[in-house]
Amino acid sequence: MQKASRQMMSMLWIMLPYSAFLSFVLGHVWRYRHDRFSWFGTREEADAGQRFGSTALRVGIGVLAAARVTELLASGPHGHPDGALYVVLAVVEISALVTASIGAVLLFVPDIIGGSTRPIISPLDRITFPLMVSALLSWVAIKFDPNSTDGGYRTAETLFVWFRSLFTLHPQPDVMVDAPLIYQGRGLILMLFIAIWPYTRLAGVMADPLCRALLRIKKAEPAAEAPRMLAAG
Repeated sequence: MQKASRQMMSMLWIMLPYSAFLSFVLGHVWRYRHDRFSWFGTREEADAGQRFGSTALRVGIGVLAAARVTELLASGPHGHPDGALYVVLAVVEISALVTASIGAVLLFVPDIIGGSTRPIISPLDRITFPLMVSALLSWVAIKFDPNSTDGGYRTAETLFVWFRSLFTLHPQPDVMVDAPLIYQGRGLILMLFIAIWPYTRLAGVMADPLCRALLRIKKAEPAAEAPRMLAAG
């Protein structure tokens, strides 16, 4: 019975991440076709606080993601990056978290409290902010886990080993089955975040600069074609 339960848990830690990745990819395709990642009906509907919040959130999440990927790649099987790199990454992560948190508050809380009637406030948008708070608290819990200083770095031994293995032909779910509860919770929160990301306002916020750049390029193409057509005529 115990062996069957362990096998089921192992399958869970394989199926969940790949399902989340599939949702992430297909969701972005659907979202692009559905509304081109529009996160407001018109940009004028966003007040100054929300525009600042979207920028802060975009910068914070981008810097945080870069720092986490660097730590993921630089960490050994049992330890965090050596020397000054670890200190720099910790400072960058904390600064990025503060920036992203300020942006999230400015972007989500006014509409949630005010009961915005805009169609962009979906049920998934309403759980995004609590989910971000859960992600922040779980990050604090694993970052300052006292067991990580006792001969090993639990994040490297569990989450990092498991996540890196997902991109190989040999995933290692057992490290998460045996991981402490807080690390399992952290993994589940991140997978849920990845799965719902394309369907929330976050996807629109992060994609907004790229979509606007593509729109400017499309608008510039006819203007560039006109002189050539006149010259040919």
